[in-house]
Amino acid sequence: MSATVISPDLFEAARLGDPQAIASLLETAQPNIRRYARATCRSSADAEDAAQEALWILFRHVGTIRSWLAFSAWLFSVVRRECLRLARKAGLATAIDDGEAEALLLSRPEADLRIDVAAAFEALPPHYRDVALMRDVKEMTIDEIADALGATRQAVKARLHRARALLREYLTR
Repeated sequence: MSATVISPDLFEAARLGDPQAIASLLETAQPNIRRYARATCRSSADAEDAAQEALWILFRHVGTIRSWLAFSAWLFSVVRRECLRLARKAGLATAIDDGEAEALLLSRPEADLRIDVAAAFEALPPHYRDVALMRDVKEMTIDEIADALGATRQAVKARLHRARALLREYLTR
């Protein structure tokens, strides 16, 4: 299952308040939101609640998002915060530091870890997945990735940082 890409034109029309564009944006973003909520929340009920709340927040705040490039990061952080809020409400949220995360990952069978890493990459939005694969699998430099994607070094570094954070979160949840 692949992620649905939202066009810059649709985003901009929705951001400027076009009711049809907002409805289309919500409809287009919904599968990605639900998929990320299922991967992030601790229960399917929480995932559904987080997805609904994220759609509501998107509807109310789409006009405040500054750029299309920030949209997916903003949206996924809304979903993540909702999942954490619901977990805290249920008393399930626990903090895990990098040392604990590494120990947890290294204690798992290699075959299971490979499957989970592949699933984590698949769960990433495409623009994060591409950067992470180019850097961490193909071992391309930041400049090579920027040239390949037609992006700035800063954009590549920001996407890579965000991709790695999402991968870490996915693998340690």
